[in-house]
Amino acid sequence: MTPAARLQAAIEILDQVLAGEPAEKALTSWGRRSRFAGSKDRAAVRDHVFDAVRCLRSHAALGGSRSGRGLILGALRETGRDPDEFFTGQGHAPAPLTASERDLPSAPSGAEALDIPEWLWPDFRASLGAEAEAAALALRSRAPVHLRVNTARGTVEKAMKALAGEGITAEPHPAAGTALEVTEGARKLRNSKSYQDGLVELQDAASQAVTDRLPLKDGMKVLDYCAGGGGKSLAMAARASLQSFAHDADPRRMKDLPERAARAGAAITLVSTGDLARNGPFDLVLCDVPCSGSGSWRRAPEGKWRLTAEGLADLQRIQGEILRKAAGLVTPGGVLAYATCSMLDGENSAQVQRFTEENQDWHLADQKGWQVQGGTDGFYVAVLTRAKRGC
Repeated sequence: MTPAARLQAAIEILDQVLAGEPAEKALTSWGRRSRFAGSKDRAAVRDHVFDAVRCLRSHAALGGSRSGRGLILGALRETGRDPDEFFTGQGHAPAPLTASERDLPSAPSGAEALDIPEWLWPDFRASLGAEAEAAALALRSRAPVHLRVNTARGTVEKAMKALAGEGITAEPHPAAGTALEVTEGARKLRNSKSYQDGLVELQDAASQAVTDRLPLKDGMKVLDYCAGGGGKSLAMAARASLQSFAHDADPRRMKDLPERAARAGAAITLVSTGDLARNGPFDLVLCDVPCSGSGSWRRAPEGKWRLTAEGLADLQRIQGEILRKAAGLVTPGGVLAYATCSMLDGENSAQVQRFTEENQDWHLADQKGWQVQGGTDGFYVAVLTRAKRGC
């Protein structure tokens, strides 16, 4: 495919995304229809699509319309490339620019230039203060590829050497002792022996740092209450010899966890909602709750545009309910950890403060946030301890 043909493919996919089709589904459908597209073509089209979704507001403003064509035109203008070189109408290239498309729009400003929804900007700015603009700009960029070294399989140094032998360059990331950032060869990762043998797992460095804050000790009975794919379950299991349990309100989210655990050499018991009480109480319960995902919008940018004020309020209500339910599963003197991949105070410290005010037997022992401009996803964790009986 020519560069122009790749742009036309991205335009067509973006129109589907703007109509409500998930980007991954639209890309998969295009790939099945486009047998002529090679691996480099597919990677380039994918990058065009996700870059456009990350920068949807500003690119639409620069391109003159909220359409696939407008987004790609805006992307070219932002990067200083001449649209006429690509919009030629020749072969599979996009049609030439119309007279109205040639009229240069005024430059975007404020939240539009930062690619944050207008309704969310006041809350985003209040939550991040002086760092709000830097965080918003960081969300416009592609996320780095981070790995967690499974120390049950080998050291960080062993992992770096093994990856290098397969053409993958990685270096330590300061956010967590087990974290690596891939600087070259990321697309080779899933087929690498290091990944398939469980020496490394894909996991953001801040997500790893969350589990590093947990007071895990050998022999503890631990529950990952909102396990999802099980990344934090695996990270906890690698840190200590635990009785590990994983639960999710939708068990289908955990479908890959048994295979991942086997690859990592970890023993994790999946437990249904109805069996939680029977398997408890637990020394530590981790709640990585459903949230806005604002800290991971580089990886999942569609969430930024699909979130609404009503949806955010619903998420905060659910977060409070999860905290209350999970707290009842913790043994006296035990630990409740609350985590999000959000940078919004309403989902983080404000949620924890409300919980401790309403539950006097819980004490905030530790809390920390990570922001995207620091080179990781945005994350938050609070560690709460429960009073012992008689205290």
